[in-house]
Amino acid sequence: MKKAIIAGAGPAGLTAACELLSQTDIHPIIMEKSDVIGGISQTVKYKGNRMDIGGHRFFSKSKRVTDFWQHLMPSQGKPSKDDILIGRKVETSKDGPDPEISERVMLQRQRVSRIFYLRHFFDYPISLKWRLFTNMGIWRTIKAGCGYIAATIHKRPENSLENFYINRFGKPLYSMFFEDYTEKVWGIHPSKLGADWGAQRVKGLSILTVLKDMITKSIGTKGKKEVETSLIESFVYPKLGPGQLWETAAQEVIDKGGEVKMESCVTNIHINENAVDYIEVTDKTGTVTREECDYFLSSMPIKDLITAISGIKIPEDVKKIAQELPYRDFITVGILAKKLSMKNETHMATYKNRIPDTWIYIQEPDVKVGRLQIFNNWSPYLINDYENTMWIGMEYFCSEGDKLWNMPKDDFIKMAIKELISIGFIEADDVLDATQVKIQKAYPSYFGSYYEIDKVKNFLDKIDNLYCIGRNGQHRYNNMDHSMLTAMETIDIIKKGITDKTSIWSVNTEEEYHETK
Repeated sequence: MKKAIIAGAGPAGLTAACELLSQTDIHPIIMEKSDVIGGISQTVKYKGNRMDIGGHRFFSKSKRVTDFWQHLMPSQGKPSKDDILIGRKVETSKDGPDPEISERVMLQRQRVSRIFYLRHFFDYPISLKWRLFTNMGIWRTIKAGCGYIAATIHKRPENSLENFYINRFGKPLYSMFFEDYTEKVWGIHPSKLGADWGAQRVKGLSILTVLKDMITKSIGTKGKKEVETSLIESFVYPKLGPGQLWETAAQEVIDKGGEVKMESCVTNIHINENAVDYIEVTDKTGTVTREECDYFLSSMPIKDLITAISGIKIPEDVKKIAQELPYRDFITVGILAKKLSMKNETHMATYKNRIPDTWIYIQEPDVKVGRLQIFNNWSPYLINDYENTMWIGMEYFCSEGDKLWNMPKDDFIKMAIKELISIGFIEADDVLDATQVKIQKAYPSYFGSYYEIDKVKNFLDKIDNLYCIGRNGQHRYNNMDHSMLTAMETIDIIKKGITDKTSIWSVNTEEEYHETK
């Protein structure tokens, strides 16, 4: 039996293992560096509450991906409000958690994401509603309109993310709703970031797209194939968060005869005659073991992958480019509160009149927090006491070793609570508890040596049985379903005996894979 070693038990690695077991006789062994399944798609548990790190909407234009999810998490037992068999809504009347619902279920959630700016809520994506103009004020509105007209007449060269946004929204709207938040996320001004990120993540979003969406909705002609992902109004979500689905996938791998080895770091990848012939793995005790393999699928960061390769000469420029690839790290502070100070002023009915948002983008320059999650609205089952508490995730973007990353945990939590109070979301007396979670290399960044990454790709592609999959494996800020598709495409070409890996790198670049967030 042939053997495939897979580095990483995130969405890409677990999808690859499941596909190998269902479609081939190749034996998969997953080596996971940490003690957690799911990578950034994990669900963190804290005193009966659960945190979704970064927030994961389960939505895809790929039927193959949605079929994969449905296989792992079908609806079972009595449905509660918003439960779903993917593709078939279930009508019920109960609000909040239902103790009779099955554990393995996908919930249908209504997507609400807004921008918080000038201490007001604005729809995201930007909608041309009266509230937008009243919140901005007459002068900002006039300025925004003139700026958009100017942008349609004089297109800028799209050699930066700043110009990419200005071409679609005009400079005033870009400055109000994109500039500060983007700099918080990446730690660098949008004028110094490449347009690649915008082309990948907000491909079709613009004022014209918003207008088209409003018109097609009003006349009832819009279908799933036409909608930009940034404009989706609903998505499915595992009852206990994304980690529940990937823990289920890991168990399926084991049940079908595959292996999942935790706290096992791939530290050496030996190449012989342009192929990986064995790897070395270091466990938590420092013990090194050797595993021979026929295929090696890597979702580990490219800079770590290049460092681990031996038995072949690596060009100096490839080493340098890989070592200097930029990343952004991620810190979430979970805050448990009695209630939020914000009142629900939307048209949506919510439990106890709570605000309906899943994500809130914080555009205010006087705080460091970049985004808020309201976990109650992702799934009522993420909360230990759904009726009487609010479970909030405050998201901070940083770089390993910087001031935010090195700040002592207690000081960081105090800062986060102070910021949440300062922008009017909670009162100090309502805070019940808080915790902090750090994630390294959460977001591959699009600047610096990234623009020479093709040299690294060309070098890696010459190693016949090595395949780069997933977000970090390709240094591409993919959505979860795109990471899965890179794994699926890899298994397809292995089955067909194809050596050209272009189709793997093309996921989320070719038209058939297009999706935004």
